[in-house]
Order: sequence, then structure tokens, then C-alpha cells
Amino acid sequence: MTKTALLIGASGDIGREIARTILKEGYITYLHYHQDKQSVLHLQEEFGEEKAIPIQADLTCDEGVHKLKNSTYSSVDAIIYNAGTTFYGLMTDIDEQTKQQMIQLNITSLYSTVQAFLPEMVRKRWGNIVVVSSIWGEIGASCEVLYSMTKGAQLSFVKALAKEVALNGIRVNALAPGAVSTKMLNNLSEEEKQEISDDIPMGRLAQPSEIADSVSFLLSEKSSYITGQTLGVNGGWN
Repeated sequence: MTKTALLIGASGDIGREIARTILKEGYITYLHYHQDKQSVLHLQEEFGEEKAIPIQADLTCDEGVHKLKNSTYSSVDAIIYNAGTTFYGLMTDIDEQTKQQMIQLNITSLYSTVQAFLPEMVRKRWGNIVVVSSIWGEIGASCEVLYSMTKGAQLSFVKALAKEVALNGIRVNALAPGAVSTKMLNNLSEEEKQEISDDIPMGRLAQPSEIADSVSFLLSEKSSYITGQTLGVNGGWN
């Protein structure tokens, strides 16, 4: 039976690798993006229009989830919520707009997206939800207080929802990646990246493909008795 996935944040470095992985595994995949349409179109060219379906929506505002829901023409079996950006700076330097947009993207839109698609999962008595959070949601990061707060909220959401829907055959889990070699680290110098690598027991940053493989595991029957958990993919950093 062909399964359908909704991948939020498909255009970023991690999102593209998740997309490629689950598309190769046979999922028909709705590929959400906000601005980087080209990345998603490349995926569509690679896997075909029937398998890779782009959806544009701005999830930093309330209307985004409505647009997301109205752009799908079938129920989904899996939701991978991989959206997110960060802001580096002191807590006192963050303006109100930035604060509200990050709360909307990482918390409110996560809740609303799952809320929109969950009833059909409950009706079918099957579903899988994976939230890509962060190590900072577990342990917090100085100068990323807002990001840490919202990513921590995602982990609480996962634990609570997993208990609520377990008897409906729906599993809910999170990933908490450590430092990953993506554009999100472009604000750091090579020396700073090396310092981070030196602090990680495995001595290197994660590759986006390693995050994608972990998502694949949580979507698969190999994790059939795992729900409400946070899988740390951090090279031993935490």
C-alpha cells in the first residue's frame, strides 16, 4: 500500500535529505516550502510530479496552516515537521516580531498542522508524526534562548500527544539533532565550527543524511514500539 507523507520544511539542507530518503522508500510526499521553490522543484524533477508535490505556505502566520491543508487532496499517513530557523543574540535584543514569528513557526503552526490532519489518522487508526527538534530543546543554549524555548516546547508536545493517540495506532516521536553541517551554521567561522567539532565526542558535525536516516527509522516498522520519545542524534554531545 502506498503511503503519503507531509514534509514541512522540505527545501532546507536537512529537509531535502529527508525528502529524498522517504521518496526513495515509496512515499508520495507533499513537499512544503516557504520561499525556496527551486529546491523543491529539483526534487520534483528527480522523483516525478506524481510522487513529489510542492506546497507553498508561510507557517510564521496563522493563514499558513489553512493554505497547507487546502493544498492537499488526500489524507496523510505521516507528518514530518522539520520547519525552523534560529536567531543568534541576547534575549533582550530580540524584537517582538521575531519572537512571535518563531513561536508561531515552531509551536503554534506545529500544533495547528497536526490538529488539521490528525482526525483522518484517528479514523484510519494509523499514523506517524516525527518532529525535528534540537539538542537545544533538551539542554538550552545561551544566545539562542527563544529557539531553545520553542524547541523544548516541541518535545513536550511530542510526549503529551503520544500518550493521547497511542491507542489510535498513531506514534509520535522527536529527533533532537546536535550540530549539523547545514547553512544554519554559516554565521560561524571555520574556527568556530572546528571548536564545536572538537567538543563533540565523535569529533565531527552530523551530515543531513544522518538526520534523514533517523527520520526514516522512526517512520518504519523497526520502531513500532517507540512513541513519545526524543532520539538524540548528536554524536554523544549530550
